[in-house]
Amino acid sequence: MRSLIVVVFVAFCVLQGSSQIREFDKLEVLYAQNHYKMVYRKANTLLDIPDYDFSQIPKFYKAISLFQLCQNDRWLIRHPNALEDAAKLLIEIKKSSDGKKVFDAHIYEISFLKHDLISWAEDLKRRGKKEEFERLQRAISNLFDQIPDIDFQGEISEKDIVESDDSEKDLYFKERDQIVDYAKKQLGVPYVWSGNDPNGFDCSGFTGYVLKEFGKDLPRRAVDQHESSRKIKEKNVHKGDLVFFDNGSGISHVGMIVSEKGKPLVMIHASSSKGVIITEIEQSDYWLTRLSGFGTYVY
Repeated sequence: MRSLIVVVFVAFCVLQGSSQIREFDKLEVLYAQNHYKMVYRKANTLLDIPDYDFSQIPKFYKAISLFQLCQNDRWLIRHPNALEDAAKLLIEIKKSSDGKKVFDAHIYEISFLKHDLISWAEDLKRRGKKEEFERLQRAISNLFDQIPDIDFQGEISEKDIVESDDSEKDLYFKERDQIVDYAKKQLGVPYVWSGNDPNGFDCSGFTGYVLKEFGKDLPRRAVDQHESSRKIKEKNVHKGDLVFFDNGSGISHVGMIVSEKGKPLVMIHASSSKGVIITEIEQSDYWLTRLSGFGTYVY
Protein backbone atom coordinates (compact mmCIF):
# COMPACT_ATOMS: atom_id res chain seq x y z
CA MET A 1 0.00 0.00 0.00
CA ARG A 2 2.81 2.38 0.94
CA SER A 3 4.61 1.77 -2.36
CA LEU A 4 1.38 2.49 -4.25
CA ILE A 5 1.02 5.81 -2.43
CA VAL A 6 4.60 6.74 -3.32
CA VAL A 7 4.01 5.93 -6.99
CA VAL A 8 0.82 7.98 -7.07
CA PHE A 9 2.55 10.90 -5.35
CA VAL A 10 5.49 10.87 -7.78
CA ALA A 11 3.14 10.63 -10.76
CA PHE A 12 1.18 13.59 -9.44
CA CYS A 13 4.39 15.60 -9.07
CA VAL A 14 5.40 14.81 -12.63
CA LEU A 15 2.06 16.07 -13.87
CA GLN A 16 2.33 19.22 -11.77
CA GLY A 17 5.90 19.92 -12.84
CA SER A 18 9.20 19.42 -11.04
CA SER A 19 9.05 22.82 -9.35
CA GLN A 20 6.32 21.40 -7.07
CA ILE A 21 8.72 18.89 -5.50
CA ARG A 22 10.11 20.27 -2.27
CA GLU A 23 13.53 18.63 -2.59
CA PHE A 24 14.00 20.13 -6.06
CA ASP A 25 12.93 23.54 -4.78
CA LYS A 26 15.57 23.27 -2.06
CA LEU A 27 18.25 22.60 -4.67
CA GLU A 28 17.19 25.69 -6.62
CA VAL A 29 17.15 27.93 -3.54
CA LEU A 30 20.49 26.70 -2.21
CA TYR A 31 22.11 27.11 -5.61
CA ALA A 32 20.81 30.69 -5.88
CA GLN A 33 22.34 31.35 -2.45
CA ASN A 34 25.73 30.05 -3.64
CA HIS A 35 25.70 27.03 -1.30
CA TYR A 36 27.30 24.87 -3.95
CA LYS A 37 28.71 22.20 -1.63
CA MET A 38 25.30 21.67 -0.08
CA VAL A 39 23.68 21.47 -3.52
CA TYR A 40 26.27 18.96 -4.65
CA ARG A 41 25.75 16.75 -1.58
CA LYS A 42 21.95 16.94 -1.67
CA ALA A 43 21.83 16.24 -5.40
CA ASN A 44 24.03 13.19 -4.91
CA THR A 45 21.70 11.98 -2.17
CA LEU A 46 18.64 12.36 -4.41
CA LEU A 47 20.37 10.47 -7.22
CA ASP A 48 20.66 7.48 -4.90
CA ILE A 49 16.91 7.45 -4.23
CA PRO A 50 14.98 5.49 -6.90
CA ASP A 51 11.82 7.58 -6.30
CA TYR A 52 13.50 10.49 -8.09
CA ASP A 53 14.75 8.57 -11.12
CA PHE A 54 11.94 10.05 -13.22
CA SER A 55 13.63 13.48 -13.28
CA GLN A 56 16.92 14.92 -14.57
CA ILE A 57 16.83 17.75 -12.00
CA PRO A 58 19.13 16.16 -9.36
CA LYS A 59 21.69 15.36 -12.06
CA PHE A 60 21.36 18.90 -13.45
CA TYR A 61 22.04 20.54 -10.09
CA LYS A 62 24.89 18.15 -9.37
CA ALA A 63 26.48 19.17 -12.67
CA ILE A 64 26.14 22.94 -12.34
CA SER A 65 27.18 22.96 -8.65
CA LEU A 66 30.19 20.88 -9.62
CA PHE A 67 31.16 23.46 -12.25
CA GLN A 68 30.96 26.17 -9.59
CA LEU A 69 33.04 24.18 -7.11
CA CYS A 70 35.71 23.60 -9.75
CA GLN A 71 36.49 27.33 -9.64
CA ASN A 72 38.05 26.88 -6.19
CA ASP A 73 41.70 25.96 -6.78
CA ARG A 74 42.03 23.95 -3.60
CA TRP A 75 38.82 22.03 -4.26
CA LEU A 76 39.91 21.24 -7.82
CA ILE A 77 43.26 19.91 -6.59
CA ARG A 78 41.39 17.46 -4.36
CA HIS A 79 39.00 16.55 -7.21
CA PRO A 80 41.16 16.64 -10.37
CA ASN A 81 38.49 15.04 -12.61
CA ALA A 82 35.64 17.26 -11.44
CA LEU A 83 35.54 19.47 -14.54
CA GLU A 84 35.27 16.49 -16.88
CA ASP A 85 32.69 14.85 -14.58
CA ALA A 86 30.54 18.00 -14.60
CA ALA A 87 30.74 18.24 -18.39
CA LYS A 88 29.84 14.56 -18.77
CA LEU A 89 26.73 15.00 -16.61
CA LEU A 90 25.48 17.98 -18.62
CA ILE A 91 26.10 16.15 -21.89
CA GLU A 92 24.03 13.22 -20.60
CA ILE A 93 21.20 15.61 -19.73
CA LYS A 94 21.37 17.35 -23.12
CA LYS A 95 21.10 13.99 -24.89
CA SER A 96 18.18 12.78 -22.77
CA SER A 97 14.57 12.99 -23.94
CA ASP A 98 13.90 15.74 -21.41
CA GLY A 99 17.17 17.57 -22.02
CA LYS A 100 15.77 20.52 -23.96
CA LYS A 101 12.95 20.95 -21.45
CA VAL A 102 15.43 20.99 -18.54
CA PHE A 103 17.72 23.52 -20.21
CA ASP A 104 14.84 25.77 -21.28
CA ALA A 105 13.37 25.75 -17.77
CA HIS A 106 16.74 26.68 -16.26
CA ILE A 107 18.12 28.95 -18.96
CA TYR A 108 18.89 31.71 -16.45
CA GLU A 109 21.05 29.43 -14.30
CA ILE A 110 22.77 27.99 -17.37
CA SER A 111 23.46 31.44 -18.83
CA PHE A 112 24.80 32.66 -15.51
CA LEU A 113 27.00 29.55 -15.26
CA LYS A 114 28.35 30.22 -18.75
CA HIS A 115 29.16 33.77 -17.67
CA ASP A 116 30.96 32.50 -14.53
CA LEU A 117 32.98 29.96 -16.50
CA ILE A 118 34.05 32.54 -19.10
CA SER A 119 35.20 34.83 -16.27
CA TRP A 120 37.08 31.90 -14.74
CA ALA A 121 38.72 31.16 -18.10
CA GLU A 122 39.83 34.80 -18.38
CA ASP A 123 41.28 34.55 -14.88
CA LEU A 124 43.18 31.35 -15.73
CA LYS A 125 44.57 32.94 -18.89
CA ARG A 126 45.64 36.05 -16.96
CA ARG A 127 47.43 33.83 -14.43
CA GLY A 128 49.27 31.92 -17.15
CA LYS A 129 47.58 28.58 -16.42
CA LYS A 130 47.52 27.43 -20.03
CA GLU A 131 46.58 23.77 -19.52
CA GLU A 132 43.69 24.58 -17.18
CA PHE A 133 42.54 27.37 -19.49
CA GLU A 134 42.44 25.05 -22.52
CA ARG A 135 40.52 22.36 -20.59
CA LEU A 136 37.92 24.89 -19.55
CA GLN A 137 37.67 26.40 -23.03
CA ARG A 138 36.90 22.98 -24.46
CA ALA A 139 34.14 22.43 -21.91
CA ILE A 140 32.63 25.85 -22.61
CA SER A 141 32.64 25.42 -26.39
CA ASN A 142 31.21 21.89 -26.21
CA LEU A 143 28.42 22.66 -23.76
CA PHE A 144 27.47 26.31 -24.01
CA ASP A 145 27.73 27.22 -27.69
CA GLN A 146 23.93 27.37 -27.98
CA ILE A 147 23.42 29.15 -24.65
CA PRO A 148 22.68 32.89 -24.95
CA ASP A 149 25.12 35.39 -23.49
CA ILE A 150 23.81 37.71 -20.81
CA ASP A 151 25.51 40.99 -20.03
CA PHE A 152 25.64 40.68 -16.26
CA GLN A 153 26.23 43.45 -13.78
CA GLY A 154 26.06 41.24 -10.76
CA GLU A 155 22.61 39.77 -11.38
CA ILE A 156 21.36 42.90 -13.13
CA SER A 157 22.23 43.59 -16.75
CA GLU A 158 22.78 47.06 -18.13
CA LYS A 159 19.64 46.54 -20.22
CA ASP A 160 17.63 45.79 -17.08
CA ILE A 161 18.86 48.98 -15.44
CA VAL A 162 18.08 51.13 -18.46
CA GLU A 163 14.57 49.70 -18.78
CA SER A 164 13.76 49.91 -15.08
CA ASP A 165 11.85 52.92 -13.86
CA ASP A 166 13.67 55.92 -12.41
CA SER A 167 12.92 55.02 -8.79
CA GLU A 168 14.50 51.56 -9.20
CA LYS A 169 17.59 53.00 -10.86
CA ASP A 170 17.89 55.64 -8.15
CA LEU A 171 17.75 52.99 -5.41
CA TYR A 172 20.26 50.77 -7.23
CA PHE A 173 22.89 53.48 -7.57
CA LYS A 174 22.05 55.19 -4.28
CA GLU A 175 22.96 52.04 -2.37
CA ARG A 176 26.32 51.91 -4.12
CA ASP A 177 26.99 55.55 -3.25
CA GLN A 178 26.07 54.87 0.37
CA ILE A 179 28.37 51.82 0.51
CA VAL A 180 31.33 53.82 -0.79
CA ASP A 181 30.58 56.74 1.53
CA TYR A 182 30.51 54.37 4.50
CA ALA A 183 33.77 52.75 3.37
CA LYS A 184 35.46 56.15 3.15
CA LYS A 185 34.50 56.86 6.76
CA GLN A 186 37.02 54.17 7.68
CA LEU A 187 39.95 55.95 6.00
CA GLY A 188 42.96 56.02 8.30
CA VAL A 189 41.91 53.02 10.40
CA PRO A 190 45.13 51.05 11.01
CA TYR A 191 45.85 47.61 9.60
CA VAL A 192 45.44 44.82 12.15
CA TRP A 193 45.94 41.16 11.35
CA SER A 194 42.50 39.48 11.42
CA GLY A 195 40.93 42.84 12.29
CA ASN A 196 37.31 43.35 11.31
CA ASP A 197 36.16 46.49 13.13
CA PRO A 198 37.11 50.20 13.27
CA ASN A 199 39.83 49.43 15.82
CA GLY A 200 41.73 47.82 12.96
CA PHE A 201 41.08 45.97 9.69
CA ASP A 202 42.76 43.46 7.46
CA CYS A 203 41.70 43.51 3.80
CA SER A 204 38.78 41.08 3.95
CA GLY A 205 37.76 42.24 7.41
CA PHE A 206 37.33 45.72 5.94
CA THR A 207 35.18 44.69 2.94
CA GLY A 208 33.12 42.36 5.12
CA TYR A 209 32.56 45.07 7.74
CA VAL A 210 31.44 47.68 5.20
CA LEU A 211 29.05 45.44 3.30
CA LYS A 212 27.59 43.94 6.47
CA GLU A 213 26.24 47.41 7.24
CA PHE A 214 24.09 47.00 4.12
CA GLY A 215 22.85 43.51 4.85
CA LYS A 216 25.54 41.62 2.91
CA ASP A 217 27.11 38.75 4.85
CA LEU A 218 30.50 37.97 3.35
CA PRO A 219 32.83 35.06 4.14
CA ARG A 220 35.77 36.00 6.33
CA ARG A 221 38.73 35.37 3.99
CA ALA A 222 39.55 37.17 0.73
CA VAL A 223 39.73 33.88 -1.19
CA ASP A 224 36.26 32.90 0.03
CA GLN A 225 34.84 36.35 -0.73
CA HIS A 226 36.15 35.86 -4.27
CA GLU A 227 34.66 32.39 -4.52
CA SER A 228 31.16 33.33 -3.34
CA SER A 229 30.87 36.69 -5.14
CA ARG A 230 29.09 37.15 -8.47
CA LYS A 231 31.89 37.37 -10.99
CA ILE A 232 31.81 40.40 -13.29
CA LYS A 233 33.92 41.67 -16.15
CA GLU A 234 36.05 44.76 -15.82
CA LYS A 235 33.90 46.68 -18.30
CA ASN A 236 30.89 46.21 -15.99
CA VAL A 237 32.56 47.19 -12.70
CA HIS A 238 30.76 49.84 -10.63
CA LYS A 239 31.62 51.51 -7.35
CA GLY A 240 30.88 49.16 -4.46
CA ASP A 241 32.09 46.08 -6.35
CA LEU A 242 35.11 44.14 -5.09
CA VAL A 243 38.48 43.74 -6.78
CA PHE A 244 40.70 40.74 -6.05
CA PHE A 245 44.45 40.23 -6.29
CA ASP A 246 46.64 37.16 -6.61
CA ASN A 247 50.24 37.13 -5.40
CA GLY A 248 51.01 33.92 -7.28
CA SER A 249 49.64 31.49 -4.72
CA GLY A 250 45.94 32.32 -4.95
CA ILE A 251 43.71 35.22 -3.96
CA SER A 252 45.62 37.18 -1.33
CA HIS A 253 43.99 40.63 -1.19
CA VAL A 254 40.64 42.31 -1.75
CA GLY A 255 39.62 45.94 -2.11
CA MET A 256 36.46 47.88 -2.99
CA ILE A 257 36.07 49.92 -6.17
CA VAL A 258 35.20 53.59 -5.55
CA SER A 259 35.54 54.89 -9.13
CA GLU A 260 32.69 55.32 -11.60
CA LYS A 261 32.06 52.73 -14.30
CA GLY A 262 34.37 53.23 -17.27
CA LYS A 263 36.81 55.40 -15.32
CA PRO A 264 40.34 54.35 -14.27
CA LEU A 265 40.11 51.80 -11.48
CA VAL A 266 40.40 53.26 -7.98
CA MET A 267 39.93 51.19 -4.83
CA ILE A 268 39.66 51.68 -1.11
CA HIS A 269 41.32 48.90 0.88
CA ALA A 270 43.11 47.96 4.07
CA SER A 271 46.79 48.16 3.20
CA SER A 272 49.15 46.20 5.44
CA SER A 273 51.54 49.15 5.51
CA LYS A 274 49.21 52.17 5.74
CA GLY A 275 45.83 50.92 6.91
CA VAL A 276 42.66 51.94 5.06
CA ILE A 277 43.67 54.06 2.07
CA ILE A 278 42.58 54.85 -1.48
CA THR A 279 44.76 53.55 -4.32
CA GLU A 280 44.71 54.14 -8.08
CA ILE A 281 45.20 50.59 -9.32
CA GLU A 282 46.33 51.46 -12.83
CA GLN A 283 48.99 53.80 -11.46
CA SER A 284 50.54 51.03 -9.37
CA ASP A 285 52.62 48.34 -11.04
CA TYR A 286 52.39 46.31 -7.85
CA TRP A 287 48.60 46.08 -7.84
CA LEU A 288 48.08 46.08 -11.60
CA THR A 289 50.33 43.06 -12.15
CA ARG A 290 48.52 41.16 -9.41
CA LEU A 291 44.98 42.01 -10.51
CA SER A 292 42.98 38.78 -10.67
CA GLY A 293 39.33 39.71 -11.19
CA PHE A 294 36.16 41.34 -9.91
CA GLY A 295 33.10 40.26 -8.00
CA THR A 296 30.01 41.83 -6.50
CA TYR A 297 27.54 41.37 -3.68
CA VAL A 298 25.44 44.37 -4.72
CA TYR A 299 22.47 43.44 -6.92
